[in-house]
Amino acid sequence: AGGVAGVCVDLILFPLDTVKTRLQSPQGFRKAGGFRGIYAGVPSTAIGSFPNAAAFFITYENVKTMMHHSSASYLTPATHMVAASIGEVVACLIRVPSEVVKQRAQVSPSSSTLRILSHTLYHEGIQGLYRGYKSTVLREIPFSLVQFPLWEALKDLWSWKQGHVVDSWQSAVCGAFAGGFAAAVTTPLDVAKTRIMLAKAGSSNASGNVLSALGGIWRTQGLSGLFAGVVPRMAAISLGGFIFLGTYEKTRQLLL
Repeated sequence: AGGVAGVCVDLILFPLDTVKTRLQSPQGFRKAGGFRGIYAGVPSTAIGSFPNAAAFFITYENVKTMMHHSSASYLTPATHMVAASIGEVVACLIRVPSEVVKQRAQVSPSSSTLRILSHTLYHEGIQGLYRGYKSTVLREIPFSLVQFPLWEALKDLWSWKQGHVVDSWQSAVCGAFAGGFAAAVTTPLDVAKTRIMLAKAGSSNASGNVLSALGGIWRTQGLSGLFAGVVPRMAAISLGGFIFLGTYEKTRQLLL
């Protein structure tokens, strides 16, 4: 169910993600490709989406189930936070290499995904594919700490109001609200992650220091730099939350 949801959302929203990446890139939107080659890097996403989303939900649901047995009801939000955080750490092992190749293809639309993958492996080795792992985890954990407890709380509230468990479309609406809010507050971390992944080997950002990347963006571009791409990111993740969490619930209901 998680894998199907991941593929659906990533492929449908890929153009918005490309626009966001180019807005955040150090060379600027136009030099990074503008609106040309909007599907550059899509093979990397198509391959990585299913195992990445599946790994997240397998971990999330299992940790949630284990912790529910041993915790009081008032600790439910904390349970969702811990489960989502552990899920992200595991999923990022698959997501980061896919994301590195995808983002580099998005800002170099004339290069193929395969060429970028081989170039990265040749010049930087396997660790080049994991450039930005730390910054991705540092972005995803705060994002999940906001999104998943909010999603679960909104579903519980809606269920209580109507007297029965929410339908998949209602879960999707809750996912859209939770995703949009989480996207807005974590945008600076997303900009830092993009700069680290796109940095030239040997540059200061290539070291993967998130605080250093954030400080550099603040000094050169101020608040507008830290929130570069916030509108397409919110739009993509709100719509993504609707598709992702709605598809997940619907597929799970069909399978169970």
